[in-house]
Amino acid sequence: MAKLLSCVLGPRLYKIYRERDSERAPSSVPETPTSVTNPPTSSWDTYYQPRALEKHADSILALASVFWSISYYSSPFAFFYLYRKGYLSLSKVVPFSHYAGTLLLLLAGVACLRGIGRWTNPQYRQFITILEATHRNQSAENKRQLANYNFDFRSWPIDFHWEEPSSRKESRGGPSRRGVALLRPEPLHRGTADTLLNRVKKLPCQITSYLVAHTLGRRMLYPGSVYLLQKALMPVLLQGQARLVEECNGRRAKLLACDGNEIDTMFVDRRGTAEPQGQKLVICCEGNAGFYEVGCVSTPLEAGYSVLGWNHPGFAGSTGVPFPQNEANAMDVVVQFAIHRLGFQPQDIIIYAWSIGGFTATWAAMSYPDVSAVILDASFDDLVPLALKVMPDSWRGLVTRTVRQHLNLNNAEQLCRYQGPVLLIRRTKDEIITTTVPEDIISNRGNDLLLKFLQFRYPRVMAEEGLRVVRQWLEASSQLEEASIYSRWEVEEDWCLSVLRSYQAEHGPDFPWSVGKEGK
Repeated sequence: MAKLLSCVLGPRLYKIYRERDSERAPSSVPETPTSVTNPPTSSWDTYYQPRALEKHADSILALASVFWSISYYSSPFAFFYLYRKGYLSLSKVVPFSHYAGTLLLLLAGVACLRGIGRWTNPQYRQFITILEATHRNQSAENKRQLANYNFDFRSWPIDFHWEEPSSRKESRGGPSRRGVALLRPEPLHRGTADTLLNRVKKLPCQITSYLVAHTLGRRMLYPGSVYLLQKALMPVLLQGQARLVEECNGRRAKLLACDGNEIDTMFVDRRGTAEPQGQKLVICCEGNAGFYEVGCVSTPLEAGYSVLGWNHPGFAGSTGVPFPQNEANAMDVVVQFAIHRLGFQPQDIIIYAWSIGGFTATWAAMSYPDVSAVILDASFDDLVPLALKVMPDSWRGLVTRTVRQHLNLNNAEQLCRYQGPVLLIRRTKDEIITTTVPEDIISNRGNDLLLKFLQFRYPRVMAEEGLRVVRQWLEASSQLEEASIYSRWEVEEDWCLSVLRSYQAEHGPDFPWSVGKEGK
């Protein structure tokens, strides 16, 4: 009976991976609370095959979940319509609550039927035994056997905790439960007395900004956190996970961040290969609709690096919502996991980000200044100009206030706190981070990221004339135009590099540099 209850309450099983250690003999240890036998993958198909009862019950529950999600997103309009029609009176609500209760009982019955279907399936019984044993005792053998299954990640045991003693021994001023430190925006109106009257005046605007950020704003900024999109992408995500696990020997892990969010990660270890770049770890930060299963992790994998991918809070197996504070908290525990559990030194870690992932990448570079390098692909300097592009002009004040208070992705400001090497990749026809049209390359906010970065590091060189010349170079749409600018200004790369090396040898590597100043 206990096993039947476990099958009723257990997670959905998606796939049984192929055995990766083909030379390992099957375990002869009998099934106990702390050790279970290996799943006989040689005789089972790698995709989990549910029985008819479980399959049909799962379909009904999945359909109910989709309807619930649609109802959730449309609830404000539904309440407004019901209110206008007079359906929110007590006489109408009571019968509706009876219908809702009956529906919940029917769904509970369907869940019980699904549990019976699982209980009659030896594959699922084997899986639930391994899962329960792992929750009781997270031994290396139990976790290895659990890794052969892909199932609802909410039931996956936690592999790394942000408060583990070893994870904070070398840290200075580690995070609290309130979250890691972020750069806060300056007040919009300096010098204004923060009196009670001013606070009351600002209250309606603050409430409006909060509602916009937590409803429309967050979902527009991170569409990958929308449940319906994740549901549609589920087959692709499962296929991507299978590729990482079966072909790349990836290891999945759940990390607990300081805010309580659980972060879904995938690690591919290349340190045992003959390729020297396998000693370097690339931590990948995905875009606003990207997942590590199908995201930018493929680029460093193809180049032979060790790779650690992770999903934003609220994406796929990660819990929470992707606000800047939660994003930074997640990135912090990912870096801590890489250093203290995976055994990489900060000097061997490269941060690689795509688009909106530049926020967490620059935060990590600012907070862990010893990382080897930062690569930002199709990223931007600040969110405000991009938000203003897609919203009406009459909303300018509301949009600016909402972004600064709740969605402040200040990539350039964070990047300027990093002293190491940086590579910026600009996409010439990027419709997302341009403020006009994709063909207008000068409106690409990657240009502004580069300019702000150079102005911080080389303020003397990036004075009025230098800034104007670099803008002209960024505006060039072909190699011929770039060559023309080089020729017009008589740029000698070898001489420029020799001047920079001489300055570094004399004054040290710390930025900003005063190179370009008279006599230097």
